[in-house]
Amino acid sequence: MATPEERLAELGLELPEPPAAVANYVGIVVVDRLAFLAGHGPVEDGGFPYTGKLGSDVDIEEGRRAAHLVMLNMLATLKNEIGELDRVARVVKLLVMVNSHPSFAEQPAVANGASDLLVSIFGEDRGRHARSAVGMAALPFDISVEIEGIFALQD
Repeated sequence: MATPEERLAELGLELPEPPAAVANYVGIVVVDRLAFLAGHGPVEDGGFPYTGKLGSDVDIEEGRRAAHLVMLNMLATLKNEIGELDRVARVVKLLVMVNSHPSFAEQPAVANGASDLLVSIFGEDRGRHARSAVGMAALPFDISVEIEGIFALQD
């Protein structure tokens, strides 16, 4: 089976530079064999291309693209910390926060932008994960999607 980096290349994707933390925290903490990734946003070229609320300013497909970009940023942070993405034994859990209009109820469809990417890269056994997809009244910088995650690592 192809490595995660090979799968990214096959999909025509490249990992960006890991985004810098925007406040007093670190983007990742590894404890034993678990990597805890702080909330990441859809950063591209130093800015936030996906802003606004799902259900009023942003449609589901744009939200999925935002979640996809967030996951690429998370994987960049993870790879920077652990060296090779092949060290990921399992994607354990994602918390997907969606900047939502009060009537918007399709957060799981938005979250699939991240989840589908992980399964494409790591396969069903390692990439499928537990997940919460929740609506938020607001997110930092008015971003459309923020995701945090837990990844189990191999030695």
